[in-house]
Order: sequence, then structure tokens, then C-alpha cells
Amino acid sequence: MSYTVAILGRPNVGKSTLFNRLVGRRIAIVDDTPGVTRDRKDAECEIGGVPIRLVDTAGLEESAPDTIPGRMRASSEAALRAADLVLFVIDARAGLTPSDRAFANWLRKAEVPVILIANKAEGRLGGQMALEAYELGLGDPIPVSAEHGDGFGDLHDEVRERLGGGARPPKGERERPLRLAIVGRPNAGKSTLLNALLGEERMITGPEPGLTRDAVAVQFRDAVGPVRLVDTAGLRKKARVEQALEKMSTAATIAALKEAEIVVLVLDALLGMDEQDLRIARLAEREGRAVVIALNKWDAVEDRAAARRRLEDVLTASLAQLRGVPVVPMSAANGRGVDRLMPAVREAEALWNRRVPTGELNRWFEAMKERHQPPLVEGKRIKLRYATMPKARPPTIVVFGTRAEMLPEDYRRYLVNSFREAFAMPGVPIRLNLRGTDNPYAEGEE
Repeated sequence: MSYTVAILGRPNVGKSTLFNRLVGRRIAIVDDTPGVTRDRKDAECEIGGVPIRLVDTAGLEESAPDTIPGRMRASSEAALRAADLVLFVIDARAGLTPSDRAFANWLRKAEVPVILIANKAEGRLGGQMALEAYELGLGDPIPVSAEHGDGFGDLHDEVRERLGGGARPPKGERERPLRLAIVGRPNAGKSTLLNALLGEERMITGPEPGLTRDAVAVQFRDAVGPVRLVDTAGLRKKARVEQALEKMSTAATIAALKEAEIVVLVLDALLGMDEQDLRIARLAEREGRAVVIALNKWDAVEDRAAARRRLEDVLTASLAQLRGVPVVPMSAANGRGVDRLMPAVREAEALWNRRVPTGELNRWFEAMKERHQPPLVEGKRIKLRYATMPKARPPTIVVFGTRAEMLPEDYRRYLVNSFREAFAMPGVPIRLNLRGTDNPYAEGEE
């Protein structure tokens, strides 16, 4: 059985680009000219592991029924009636328009769940503009860039939550498998690690780099429950990705990483962590995935203390956004230390899913403000009022206050690092969203 998901929104917000990105191939024509899509298009695909019939619709416009825009709207209304879920798309760069607000009011009255998507949210400006979308009353906006593929991990998670059952069964009783991706450079030992976890020679291994050319998914069970494990092709530097087949392998690897919940980054302990490994880890963090590092070939390292220090120095200097990421030394070839990997993965999963109650969160928030007040910006005081944690997967904090969106980057890092330390969330990406107000009657204006 597949669910029907309709993409709705005013013209030229990127609905067809989103449709193509989710389907995984170019079906809908994309152009900057508003109104290119007039007829509904649909395609079968999977989003977050859920089978979907995805419907691309014409732009919503207020028009007379006998006009072309009016008939396009009627077609979109028919798609809404048939949908199990709506993806309502706005343009984060353009900000909210009267049409966005009108159609949001219409969707709130419909008996269909809605996911609000703030498209074109590249960079900080787009992310800040996406926060305007809270005004629509359709829940937390999901910032994405359909053109560049950013933010789709959060979207896949939300679709799965809305359509795939949402509630997580207790540990040991869950039926939905944990989605785990093994990533890393070529010849780091990813396939050998998969074989060690399965206890069988499932993947071809050898000294030649690049034996795995596609993302291969297998199912197994650990002590907690089912796991869907994806072994991926090694990710090379862009300059070395030349042949068409390798380009496809790289695309499949990145897609597997975005679909995963937890990412195991396999490092060759003899080589240490280089810039390509850091790029992979940063991609996982950008997609909001928790990371566990498997330090493979550990049995061949002579000075292990020095090797650990070098790795910790690189992580501290270059991967602060995943501070405290767990590192599991092992040898996949002989199985030593492999038994410690899945407990570390499950612990990372628990942290990734954790929510902090609002009362506890605000007690921490007030203490952080007392310890270090927000600075003046352009001679004006930033007044932070309260915080909430609307979602996990990954943990996401929303801070409200006067001119909150002007908060400097160093103070944002101060809050994120303090939150990570206070609530013991090592190695987990933490999102901080800021919602400012321009209310001239707000107390405390300076």
C-alpha cells in the first residue's frame, strides 16, 4: 500500500524542483517562469522508507473558476481531497506573501495533515526567513533547498513520522528497523565491517579500493531490534570522481547517508582522519544525523596513544559541531572490538531521539543568560525570553526574543555547546533556531 502525498503552494516556489528531488529523477519540467506546471504529475517513490505516490500540482492562485489559473486551482483542490498528506511549499527567500497566508488558512481548515516546507533556504539568510513561516500556524517549518538537496533528511523523517506510524515502540519491541549507514573513504574497511556485524561473508572484500560500487542494504538484528544496514561505496574527493559509474556510486552513497538515522564513519587507523573524512562527517551533521566513528585496523597501530591524540586534536579543531563524537577502536578483519560498535550506535540513537522538557530547558536557559548576557548589537540589547524544544531527531531548540535573529555566531555556539554539555549529548548535531520579534510595546526594549 502506498500513501498519496500532494505538493501544494503558490507559483514559482519550487514545487516541481522538490518533486524531482524526492522522486529521484527529472519528471516535472522546471523553469523560473511561474505557471509552468499546469497539470498534476505523479510518480511512485519512497520517502523515509515509506512507499509514496507523490503528486506535483499547479500553483495555487486566487482566480475565477473559468480561467486557466482557476482550473489549475480546481485541479490542486482535487489533489488535496485525495491526499493523505500535504507538503505546503513557501519561498524562504521571498518571505511570506498574502497568497501564502490565504492558502495556509485554507489548509488549516482541511482535514489533511500538512508539513510546511520553506524552500530556497540556502545559507543563513534563507534559514532566518524560514522562521517567518511559524506565523502560518502549520507547525514547525522544515527549511530545505530543493535545488541543492539540503535539509532533506529532516523532511524524510517528518514524512515517515506522519505516515509511518510515528510512535516508537519500546526498545526490544520496535518493528521499524534502525537505519544505519556505513560510510568512509575507499579501502577503509567498510564492507569488512559489515561482514563482521552479520557474521558472514556477505560483501566482497579485498585490498583493491572501490570493490563496492553501489549502496547495498541488508537486514539484521542486534540486541535491541532490527537494523537496516547500508554499506556504501567509498567517497573520493570530487576531483577524483571522473567515470560515470563512480559518479553514480557517489550519488548513491550520499543518498544512503541522507536516508540514514545514524552514520558510522569508518576510518583507517593507520592513516588517521583527513579532509575527506571531515567532509563526510560534516555532510552527516548538515543532514542532522548522529555520527559514530569506527577506528578500523586498530590492531596494526603501534603507538595507539599517539594515534588517539592525533584523532582527538583533529576532531576538536575541525568538527566542533559534533563535539564528543564516540570513537570505537576495532579490527573488522579479526572481529576485535566490533562488539562495542552497536551499543555505541544505540546510545547515539537514544541521544538523537531525546527531548528535554520545557521547564528543565528554560531553567538551563536562564542560567546561561545569567552567566553570560547576550551582547549589544548595533547599540541595541538583544533580549532573549524563553526557549522550547519542538522536536528531536536531531535535538532542535527554538529561542524566542526581541531581535533574537541578530544574535552573534559566537553566542549561538555558546548556547549550543552549553546545551550539549548540560544535557550530555556528545556527538549529536544540535539545531538552534531563533525567532525575533519587532513588537514596539515589548518590555525591556533599549
